[in-house]
Amino acid sequence: MARKIVHYPHPALRHKSKPVRTIDKELHLQIGEMKELMYLAKGLGLAAPQVALPFQLLVMNVSGDPKQPEKEEVFLNPQIVDKKGAMVGEEGCLSFPGLFQDVRRFQTIKVRAYNLKGEPVEKVVSDLEARAWQHEIDHLNGVLFIDMMGPVARIAARTSVKQFEKAFREAQAKGEIPADLEIEKVLAAMESMH
Repeated sequence: MARKIVHYPHPALRHKSKPVRTIDKELHLQIGEMKELMYLAKGLGLAAPQVALPFQLLVMNVSGDPKQPEKEEVFLNPQIVDKKGAMVGEEGCLSFPGLFQDVRRFQTIKVRAYNLKGEPVEKVVSDLEARAWQHEIDHLNGVLFIDMMGPVARIAARTSVKQFEKAFREAQAKGEIPADLEIEKVLAAMESMH
């Protein structure tokens, strides 16, 4: 079954991800699919919940350019261990296509994660890369950028958010997307995989 990026309010987006415990062939295939989808959608990063996988896994290429594979990164079980400063800037999300609003984030963060060899990685990132990391790690915790918007941005986004909800519920009513309960069951069953 080909994966696709799920749109709000898909239950996977609010599902708290489980740590990746095993690096196997299936995980590598899922990562390949995630990279492909990220580039197709012209994104800078993609977290596993956005493709309905309940794992702490993200792919990133802050250049957004598939022709720069050297900038491509994959991280397992990432966490932010230090944060400094603040910045406000426009943010979008592949699970909310076309919605952009200002979001306040930390300017510089230190992250810890594991690479695909299972080795620990630590790095300090700032500005756009720090924004991308915070956005993707939020996804792993079931937090969405609409939750991070200030009051004015939230009001401005309200109509778009309602349209996403309406489109999703209509697709469910037509049988194009399973019921929330079915999706939750699938996510729970997948959690034992990696």
